[in-house]
Amino acid sequence: MKRKFLTNLTLLISLNLLVKPFWVLGIDLTVQNRVGADEYGFYFSLLSFSLLLNIIQDMGIASYNNRSIARNHESLATLLPNILVLKLILTLLYFTASLVIAGVIGYGWIHAKLLVVLLFNQFLSSMNLYLRSNISGLQLFRTDSLLSVTDRFLMITICSVLLWGNITSSAFRIEWFVYAQSAAYFITTLIILTIVLSNTYLSKLTIDFKVIRKLLQQSSPYAILGFLMVLYYRTDSVMLERMLPDGRLQAGIYAQGFRILDAASMLGFMFAGILLPLFAKMIKQKEPVIQLFRFSFFLLIIPALTVAIALNRYSFEVMDLLYKDHAREAADIFGILMIGFVFVSCSIISGTLLTANGNIRKLNIIALFGVLMNIMLNIILIPRYQGVGSAIASTATQFIIATLQMLLIVNIFQSRPSARTIKKFIAFAVLLIITGAAVKHQDIEWLYGFFIIALCGTGLAFSMKLLTIREIKDSLL
Repeated sequence: MKRKFLTNLTLLISLNLLVKPFWVLGIDLTVQNRVGADEYGFYFSLLSFSLLLNIIQDMGIASYNNRSIARNHESLATLLPNILVLKLILTLLYFTASLVIAGVIGYGWIHAKLLVVLLFNQFLSSMNLYLRSNISGLQLFRTDSLLSVTDRFLMITICSVLLWGNITSSAFRIEWFVYAQSAAYFITTLIILTIVLSNTYLSKLTIDFKVIRKLLQQSSPYAILGFLMVLYYRTDSVMLERMLPDGRLQAGIYAQGFRILDAASMLGFMFAGILLPLFAKMIKQKEPVIQLFRFSFFLLIIPALTVAIALNRYSFEVMDLLYKDHAREAADIFGILMIGFVFVSCSIISGTLLTANGNIRKLNIIALFGVLMNIMLNIILIPRYQGVGSAIASTATQFIIATLQMLLIVNIFQSRPSARTIKKFIAFAVLLIITGAAVKHQDIEWLYGFFIIALCGTGLAFSMKLLTIREIKDSLL
């Protein structure tokens, strides 16, 4: 299983490294620099709001479907037509609930015009996620890897024409950015649906409301988990925009610091997309999963910690390079959020194993605690510290959630890392922090310093045998 995991992960990461960095740093960042922090903050807060109730149309169906098909490939023919009908019903509820709440919290017509398009984009994105869960559930990982970058590739193509094609004499508008995403999502949906149907034998299209009711009952715990996760991951910018007099500007500055965290977190979600069906299948077949869990955990957490420390050390230099305005304010936020990236990575791996094992109720309890903690901290910290306060709240929440999930794994699987492994990892982290501080104080270009820290982190990991060449080599053979 380690070989299957590592080979497919390598393909997935390679494809995403070719496409998504250009989307984040070439397109999304350029759009913010073109329209300004205030206008982009308006879009970013609405985008975050559109995500808050997104779980209504998903209801945890993608995770449930992935796990079910990984366990029994034949279930796809029964699940597909019923889930498609269910998702259309849930999407209507999602649109209605989102627009009603938008009115209640004070969004006006100027917000609603853009919000409706963003809600439509979330519908398409959710549909893509569900349809891809069929493909990964069938363990067609190479196909799923290609599809994972299709929407971004199309967005890059469309936005590149709008940004640099000189096809219009007027200044770039944030609405164009949103419409470009709509077109890309729509085309991707058609492509994925065609592939899913080609891998599904449907003798006849049957809609069984008993199956739909059962789906809702069985997927609702996954829906609650997804909803709670979005709340503690995405409420920050909405609360900033609503609580502060200059909320749009502050949300835009927060978006500058948040952008790289959001992009870097995609690496963890790539791990999760491959690990979930593998863990689910291994658990069903009563195969031991802890070895794969530990391998994948260190494979993700070591580069996550290394990159987090390097970016934290050079937070201002990175923000100053990327943005025209507000680099200092964004750097303070960014430096804190990158520490949170380590805990996000940890909780992605641990949460994936617990989800595959069916421990959703316990995950929901942890997530609910995280939501309450995050909102409370934001209410306390935002008025005084603005975006920095939100960053502190986010990082503290992620730390607590990651810690509780790891303790839960130890309890459920009755397997804890050895004292030697724990000591080595702590020593690795401490040495890397010291290296980062020492390199930062040297009179060298920051890019050189960044790569020195990254190389030291890699060297430390292998010299301390947290990762070994032999283990990676054996996984590929």
